[in-house]
Amino acid sequence: MLHLPVMFEQVMDGLRVLQEGAYLDGTFGRGGHARGVLQRLGAGGRLLLMDKDPEAIRVAEREFGTDPRVAIHRGSFIDLATWGEAQRGLDGVLFDLGVSSPQLDVAERGFSFGKDGPLDMRMDCESGESAAEWLARADEREIADVLWTYGEEKQSRRIARAIVARRADTPLLRTAQLADLIASVVPRGAQKIHPATRSFQAIRIYINRELDDLERGLDAALAALRPGGRLAIISFHSLEDRIVKQFMNRYAKAPPANRRMPIEIAFTPTLKLIGDAQKATEAETAANPRARSAVLRVAEKIGGAA
Repeated sequence: MLHLPVMFEQVMDGLRVLQEGAYLDGTFGRGGHARGVLQRLGAGGRLLLMDKDPEAIRVAEREFGTDPRVAIHRGSFIDLATWGEAQRGLDGVLFDLGVSSPQLDVAERGFSFGKDGPLDMRMDCESGESAAEWLARADEREIADVLWTYGEEKQSRRIARAIVARRADTPLLRTAQLADLIASVVPRGAQKIHPATRSFQAIRIYINRELDDLERGLDAALAALRPGGRLAIISFHSLEDRIVKQFMNRYAKAPPANRRMPIEIAFTPTLKLIGDAQKATEAETAANPRARSAVLRVAEKIGGAA
């Protein structure tokens, strides 16, 4: 049974797939959105698939590798700026941000505090520093800054202090170790989420450079889009959505007037916002609780190169 990805119909409507168009799914995951695009493409269409996760790339190669309309690249959003296939021009780009369901569901990937596994959290588990390695070397201030900046965790200093104290006696190597430690120092109170939720999210975002990659990826996507091409972004976190919203507004709306600058600066929009931010339907969130925090924003390129 195929997993239907978050906000599938809204994404397909937003991308407005042309039969002979060229599209990029920058977060392949397990291919739910990609299948939808491919089903709408004709023989002359093109679908580019990208993902950091080597397991996702293996799935893409197994399921789509023989289709002559498909090209596959393992890498981050920032590779879009140098991938020759993308530089030929695109009619649509999709980024489905955050961690995928398969990554959350496999304990060995270390993303979930609800499943005990190695404290890894890397989307590309074959390169870079794992969460365990970072927590073993980072000082208390750096840990606290990451938890606050990327997780908006109000107890960031208390958690960082506890991590540094615990690792002096016992290395933090498992997700359950870290989740239990955070729960022991953060009062749950009336909050519905687990005390470790924000900390796990913050560490994952930091380890994978998600926000930096997103900012650079958005620039590259806009440059690669043809006039009339659509940019569709699904966010699951307020920091991600803020970056996407600000990016789209910067190219779609004239900056506010400045009373200290009497000379009006000409503004030519490069993007047109397609509707307002969209949320998953009640039916979808009932079937898939992970869709509750999803926000979809769509914009269309209307000018020349950015």
